[in-house]
Amino acid sequence: MRDKIKNPAASLNLPDHQLYGSDLIAEALREQRFPYICLNPGASYRGLHDSLVNHLGNQTPEIITCMHEEHAVGIAQGYAKITDKALAVAVHSNVGLMHASMGVFNAWCDRVPMLILGATGPLDAAKRRPWIEWIHTTIDQGSMVRGFTKWDDQPASPEAAVESIRRGVILTNTAPSGPVYVNLDVSIQEQKIDVRPTFDDISHFPTPDNAEPPKAALAEALGILSRAKRPFIFCGRGGRSEAEWNNRIKLAERLNARTATHMKLPAGFPTTHPLFIGETGWRLKGAVLEAIQSADAILMLDWLDGGNALKLAFPAGVARPPVINVSNDFHMHRGWNMDYGGLPAVDVSIPTVTSTTVAALLDGLEKPVPAIPLQGWDLPKLEGKGEIGLMDLALAFFHATKDREICITGRPLGWPLNANEITHPLGFLGHTGGGGLGAGTSIAVGAALGLREIGSKRRAVAILGDGDFTMGLTAIWNAATLKLPILFLIANNHSYYNDEDHQIKIARHRGRAEENASIGQRMQGPEPDLAGLARGMGLEAPDPIIDLADLQAALIYSLERVENGAAVVLDVRVRQEYVGDGMVELS
Repeated sequence: MRDKIKNPAASLNLPDHQLYGSDLIAEALREQRFPYICLNPGASYRGLHDSLVNHLGNQTPEIITCMHEEHAVGIAQGYAKITDKALAVAVHSNVGLMHASMGVFNAWCDRVPMLILGATGPLDAAKRRPWIEWIHTTIDQGSMVRGFTKWDDQPASPEAAVESIRRGVILTNTAPSGPVYVNLDVSIQEQKIDVRPTFDDISHFPTPDNAEPPKAALAEALGILSRAKRPFIFCGRGGRSEAEWNNRIKLAERLNARTATHMKLPAGFPTTHPLFIGETGWRLKGAVLEAIQSADAILMLDWLDGGNALKLAFPAGVARPPVINVSNDFHMHRGWNMDYGGLPAVDVSIPTVTSTTVAALLDGLEKPVPAIPLQGWDLPKLEGKGEIGLMDLALAFFHATKDREICITGRPLGWPLNANEITHPLGFLGHTGGGGLGAGTSIAVGAALGLREIGSKRRAVAILGDGDFTMGLTAIWNAATLKLPILFLIANNHSYYNDEDHQIKIARHRGRAEENASIGQRMQGPEPDLAGLARGMGLEAPDPIIDLADLQAALIYSLERVENGAAVVLDVRVRQEYVGDGMVELS
């Protein structure tokens, strides 16, 4: 994977080797043990690039060349979703950060860590090259992303840059996680270092441990839950470790609590557990709503948009049971965006991460109960021929993957709820937090990289709409260059159907022609050749699947190729629709 390096200075270790500011910055990245740095080439960090390659030998971190800055950020996001660890990212001055900003917003909404390095300058006007370094110099570049980063800085010296990186890593890794941005003046990168400065050892700058829940709040929560006969758990944000996963299961079993997960969040609870009541989005209905409204205690484990969820379940005038809210997400509320959702009305607030609280609740509750075995779903085989619907694709995917170790890195909005047997914390990584298109491919690449990094046998599968895929097309090239096994499964309806669906509804509401809703929404005339584009990027791509009769075999073939190490794009033509119901009904 790594390009061959000719005579890296790091390997020479010559006493008369001239050091530069960027060498110190590169060393600051190495001491954090970043395995990779994702970047799209940019002259604003030419000094840093030279240091990464010729001073460090392109090792720790190793450069991952990306075709677009948004995808550099997306790869780091997918990696963090698997490992709970930050990667380094470098984006070009001004225009590069503008390109990257959508990815940064996604990472912010998903609460994942990453260190983003930008560049500018020189800020000293006397040192700027004509034109290019004028238009690529910004006095306050961090202002572009300040509303959706935890912290940003623009250090004025190489020594200050080292401290900024150290501080940024601590901040990004401290829960709740989120991206940080450090902007490097070209001048400090290219500054000669005649006397190597002395820094305190990196071991003296640890990331703080997650806080334990306050004793009084914990005691109150234990009292409520111990008395409850019909508790309900909103299983929201949590770590990806199996230990945390098992603790959440133990807590639900000990409380005999019906449990729901959120479609936009990574897997928090097995979908095949008898206590699992279903996946939800922003709507609450059916058995999930009934279980919430009949509960005599509610435990919210860092739930996404908890305030509005409670309002939907218990509208004005409807009595609700005691609510225990476990979350420290309020530390992330910057006010630029409303990603924090509605303010939840709660009875007990535990302001820390769910992992320490769940462990403390388990310690405080009465005796353990026997583990409840998982119950796999028995669904009919796919039959017939002709047009393929989203439910058909979901059912075929269910059968094709039932006995395979996969990691679903994302699913399109129209995908049915309760459609996948998720029995592992890495089984599903959630939807893209920011709600935009174009990130699905790069997140999948980062997830596959993370899976390889941790030694997992799971294979990354990205279920994408055609809009998400085409916007993120260049990221699939990284799957080829990094030799990552990934299946990009395209639910291709030749439409930006989310908006088309809106146009249908508003036309119907206004009594206007629904058939005009597709104007300006369809990718037709000609239809993009997604398989051809994939082959041009170095991936395998069978011919598009247009008939239901061919679907199952095509999925099995593609999954087998991925299990053998290939990166595959499978274009499945589906009709324009959203599936409103779950594939499996739970009660």
